[in-house]
Amino acid sequence: MFFKRDLTHTFDRYSKFPVIAVLGPRQSGKTTLTKHYFKKHVYINLENPEYRTFAAEDPNRFLKEFENPHGIIIDEFQYVPELLSYIQVAVDEKKRAGFFIITGSQNFLMNQSITQSLAGRVGILTLLPLSLHELKINHLLQDIDTTLLFGSYPRLYEEKFAPMDLYPSYIQTYLERDVRQIANVGDLLVFQKLMKLCAARTGQLLNIADLATNLGVDQRKVKEWLSVLEASYIVFLLKPHFQNFNKRLTKTPKLYFYDTGLACSLLGMTTIETVKFSSYRGNLFESLIISDFQKQYYHSGMSQSSTYFWRDQNGRIEVDCVIDRGDALFPVEIKSGETLSSSFFTSLSEWNKLAKSPPEHTTIIYGGDKNQTRSQGKALSWKNATEFVRQLYDV
Repeated sequence: MFFKRDLTHTFDRYSKFPVIAVLGPRQSGKTTLTKHYFKKHVYINLENPEYRTFAAEDPNRFLKEFENPHGIIIDEFQYVPELLSYIQVAVDEKKRAGFFIITGSQNFLMNQSITQSLAGRVGILTLLPLSLHELKINHLLQDIDTTLLFGSYPRLYEEKFAPMDLYPSYIQTYLERDVRQIANVGDLLVFQKLMKLCAARTGQLLNIADLATNLGVDQRKVKEWLSVLEASYIVFLLKPHFQNFNKRLTKTPKLYFYDTGLACSLLGMTTIETVKFSSYRGNLFESLIISDFQKQYYHSGMSQSSTYFWRDQNGRIEVDCVIDRGDALFPVEIKSGETLSSSFFTSLSEWNKLAKSPPEHTTIIYGGDKNQTRSQGKALSWKNATEFVRQLYDV
């Protein structure tokens, strides 16, 4: 089954590059999408040990062996990153647009190699799990609690997995394959405990010391492992916005998961009822919306997210999200409640006074079904926030 993906439209723009790199977590749909869009390209997966050995031992012959008039897709490219230098030579000789398509599920292994070897020759895209817009257009978007529990990995919907079956297997595979390859993690049980601790802290300020204490390891190790989780698209850190408006600000980032289904599994949630009545529900909903903003950025081909949060040092005023478009700031408050309340606008109204920002730039995204416009700003149903960032940037 092929799901409609927003990145397909971005391919139309990026196909001018001789090399297109598609990065993202395992099972986010990179293989399906690239094979569907580049139908005439030869497909090679370096997960295959035979191909991997061939590419590593004789890269020139490997590229010539699978040469095709239309091009080649090389999947899981991080296994043989030295191929990049040979692709560079081939690109300079052929100069054909969209000839090489490379995919990878490890960001920090790939990006450094790509930018050094293929500067000016490569368009780098990121494919994350299904966005709310993609769930919507594929008729997969359900109620809040079901969406939080099921998450957004395409395989779950394609093969009709129960979350309790898919996610534990995904986590185990991730630990045994990606974590061991990316970093020298001696005790995978401790690393898995870190993942569970992070899930319990999603939507909160990152506290390295607290994580280190709970794990019984030093803070340097926690920072290293968090980098692994970031590099493999499990978590991301939302930075505080730098403009202080004469207020002392927190400098600590907030922690989020790209996928709430994965976070729910790590928290031991297996039913919709456990999500509905969980003390983590509000934080998971916030993570759902913030991660969807990231997806809207990346799936539109924007290389860098301009999403932040704002919080004064004592926590009296906090704004869940501030989108910095360059010419204006757009504050967003995220509330899981299904009934709109005037109190939802309290922090935003105070922030608007400090920032001298107009109410029309202010948005509440909440768990209800109806959109409203009030004097303090607009309220948007979470189901209608699926293109919020894209519309701000008109993409």
